[in-house]
Amino acid sequence: MTSLDPPPRSRSAILEAHELADFSDDGGFDELTAFTAALCETPICLVSIVGDATQRFLGKQGLDVSETPRETSFCAHAMLGSDLMVVSDATRDARFADNPLVTGEPFIRFYAGAPLVTDEGFPLGSLCVIDRIPREGLTPLQQQGLRVMASQVMAALGSRKSTKLQQTNEAVAKQALSETEQKFRILADTMPQMVWSTLPDGHHDYYNARWYEFTGVPEGSTDGEGWNGMFHPDDQDRAWERWRHSLRTGEPYEVEYRLRDAEGKYRWTLGRALPIRDAEGHITRWFGTCTDIHDQKLLMEQREMVSQELSHRIKNIFSVINGLIGLSTRRHPQLKDLANELRARIMSLGQAHDFVRPHSARSRPAATQATLKGLLEKLLSAYQSETRRVRISGEDFRIDDRSATPLALIFHELATNAAKYGALSTHEGCVAIAIGESPHDIIIEWGESGGPKIERVPNVEGFGSKLIDLSISNQLGGRISNSWNPGGLQVVVTIPKNSMSRPPPETA
Repeated sequence: MTSLDPPPRSRSAILEAHELADFSDDGGFDELTAFTAALCETPICLVSIVGDATQRFLGKQGLDVSETPRETSFCAHAMLGSDLMVVSDATRDARFADNPLVTGEPFIRFYAGAPLVTDEGFPLGSLCVIDRIPREGLTPLQQQGLRVMASQVMAALGSRKSTKLQQTNEAVAKQALSETEQKFRILADTMPQMVWSTLPDGHHDYYNARWYEFTGVPEGSTDGEGWNGMFHPDDQDRAWERWRHSLRTGEPYEVEYRLRDAEGKYRWTLGRALPIRDAEGHITRWFGTCTDIHDQKLLMEQREMVSQELSHRIKNIFSVINGLIGLSTRRHPQLKDLANELRARIMSLGQAHDFVRPHSARSRPAATQATLKGLLEKLLSAYQSETRRVRISGEDFRIDDRSATPLALIFHELATNAAKYGALSTHEGCVAIAIGESPHDIIIEWGESGGPKIERVPNVEGFGSKLIDLSISNQLGGRISNSWNPGGLQVVVTIPKNSMSRPPPETA
């Protein structure tokens, strides 16, 4: 509570007059907060109403809780300002550095809030966006968008409070709608993307200034279905089919196509659209954007060419090494068996490299890209037959270049030993691989059956066994256990989940 606040009874009475008790239950601001979060490129957006002891969220994006104590509220400060309150790094702000919402979940770093103030000048709360990383601030467009969206929140809250006659309410709503449309058009015309809107049946009735600037067509000439003629002939059927699917199902629209610009050249563009729904779930309008991705597309193609060339050279290195081993074997025939084993291991490394290197849709291997099952199926395909002597079951997990090499070495050694001495050395033998998990580990069980009966446990640790131990413990931080049962070798490999692949990058 600050000296600028009205007395508690006055504040409670004003909040009750807005009839906010059940407002957050209908999710009326969820679309607004989702749009505002996307506009400001933040993971969290809230419509916060500050009460005597708590702040409640009438709309939220990216946060599960519905209220927090007022004493930890950023919005209690923001609502008292005349314009946006921006905190670039809360850990460096004396007001908030020790705030539990900064030191703990949701770990607020960046905050920007637009005050929600009634016509009478009473501060209700704030429309705010939050990021978990420090930021310099918002762009001018994002600042204007946050103000516009805050005014929409107040318009919605005001309409709830209004007790005027139905005719007066309709007049006010029409005026508010007109102002909202005008603000939207101003906001849309300042965006770098091409913005468009359609009726529920897909009839295009609005394009922003950027569309006409990019395409150079007369205003209104692409209304209705005229937009499809702007696409490259090879892309028209695909774009139209995707759009019809979205209209039929209500699913978001997203497609890449080549769009003709004002000079008559085709540039790669990303088209996206989302539906706006009423309280009954019916689509009332579609809003979409077209983003020029031509330069990015060309850059990705160049990277793919470089990646393929580097991969080709790396595979050539593997071939050269195998060739050198072969030449050395001719001079030292007594090393032939050792050389063959070494060549097989190098080939397994080559398979692992080809499996996890970056691929395009054209170069991607048939096996599931960058997963544990996909790697095992490729490595062990040479031991398969019509009876599928190697069976892989259980969960599948993502891997990357960090884990693929040691995994390839481990299971190459197990398969090689099984082919020499174990289950795969007989026609009846088989191997079952079961993949599971615990809260922190991936568990891979290798079980052999149908091979030669094990009379005694081997007491000599060979190079292959040492290689497996080193790969698991040193490179993957895992552990291995062997059981020499009479029916065949049983191996359990336990690997920490964080050793299998790097976490995907976070998106703001």
